[in-house]
Amino acid sequence: MEVVQFQTNTSVWSLVFHKVTQHSVEVWAGTLFGTLRKPKAARLIIYRDGTELARQEIRTEDWQRPITRLNQRFYDKRVFTNLQAGQRYTVKFFQRLEGPDYEGKDLWQTLNDGTFTTLPTALPSSKTKPFTVSLSSCFYEHRDSGRAASAFKALYDRGDMSVQPDIKFMVGDQVYLDIGLDSLSPLTNEVRQRVAEDYAKHWQTLGSMLTRGGAWMLPDDHEYWNDYPFYDSLVPTLFMLKIAKIRHAWRQASSDGVNNVQCSTKIDTFNLGDNQQHDIAFCVADLRSYRSKTQFIDNAGFSQLMAWAQNLRCPGVLVIPQILIVEGNEQERNLLSFKKQYTDLVSALASTGHDIVVLSGDVHFGRIAQVKLGTKGGRLIEVVSSPMSNLTGVNSIATDAPKSTPKQFPDPKAVNIAGVAPQDVQYDKRFNVSTKNGFPLSAYWCERTLEHFMTVSFYKKEGVVNMSVQAWRIREEDAQRLPKADFTTPFTASLR
Repeated sequence: MEVVQFQTNTSVWSLVFHKVTQHSVEVWAGTLFGTLRKPKAARLIIYRDGTELARQEIRTEDWQRPITRLNQRFYDKRVFTNLQAGQRYTVKFFQRLEGPDYEGKDLWQTLNDGTFTTLPTALPSSKTKPFTVSLSSCFYEHRDSGRAASAFKALYDRGDMSVQPDIKFMVGDQVYLDIGLDSLSPLTNEVRQRVAEDYAKHWQTLGSMLTRGGAWMLPDDHEYWNDYPFYDSLVPTLFMLKIAKIRHAWRQASSDGVNNVQCSTKIDTFNLGDNQQHDIAFCVADLRSYRSKTQFIDNAGFSQLMAWAQNLRCPGVLVIPQILIVEGNEQERNLLSFKKQYTDLVSALASTGHDIVVLSGDVHFGRIAQVKLGTKGGRLIEVVSSPMSNLTGVNSIATDAPKSTPKQFPDPKAVNIAGVAPQDVQYDKRFNVSTKNGFPLSAYWCERTLEHFMTVSFYKKEGVVNMSVQAWRIREEDAQRLPKADFTTPFTASLR
């Protein structure tokens, strides 16, 4: 294959790795921009150590539309199998140019490329190269200018192996579809176009992050609208949701973005370690898309979530879009607003006797909290990372600083869970992400948490799972041109 080497605008072509396993990867390739033509012939080629392992051809008829009823933008998803566990691979995305060269050879242009690592069969035994995940949420591209993706890329370009994420959890509000006066359009097609254009801008800005490592993306409300699926909000830019046809178009387009672009699934689980005794178990749960008045997920999804919790035989990592250590009586619905499922889930987690790590975002601050969980010696350790890029202008009133509430978990003022007595929550201010004051006439009106993402690393030594957490400031660099570490020392814990 002859490959053309001249400059390509890779920023308008997206390449994303979804849900890697030990032996496979799902590759998303295409464009979210409405001005590009479909390649008549394209291909994905996977390499290891520079050697081609497999390729898949994409024909014109294979391309799919990400947003229903829009005739622009296109993508395809392909799965590569027969990979080796714990190995780094490169994927390149090509299109064939029209017409051969002067020697009659086909010419292929590189549209984008990226790298990912398959899951290991077990946790590593050394902290020099642990199993590392990144955690992020809440990305508003207006003032980011590519800095979040650049900081993430720097961990791979200049960081040592101990800080390079193997996979990433993006736990909500990757886009803000409900910001701006154009959300007040009475035309359904303009609603769809606006959703598609927001994804195009955000995915372009996040490009260098999306092309590095397998991704699990969870939606929160702003992938739909504030406090989705409810539309009783008094936010002026959401008034058009009162009109049924606008609400239907908005819900359909935003659901297309979650399903076809973010490729979110209701419940996804994977384990590291042998089949009899896992080292650690992961569960990624979409607790937003399937809400009703009384449930944060439908019955089928909740049954899967409960089965995972009740069958834990090792430390568990629960990845969700809203925090679990939360107070009742919030203005907007949180997990505690759905008391029956909240009670059952906390009770199931407490019954295991194992430590549970919750990875979450949403709240526009970063913190780590710990609390005893149940009577069997387990703990709940909640790691929250938010935001990657703060809201600006009038919307910046939603910025926040780390909170040390509720004082006890479960919050005794809001819920009583049989067998799970309220315990004092430990909030260590050393592991709160730093904040900065705001000014009324600036882009940021109120105090805000600095833009960041986190890395969470796991390794197993002498039968004990060890965990460390590091927060990285996106808009500051250290002497090695890495994102500046926010915590004075990384949070560390031994899990049982």
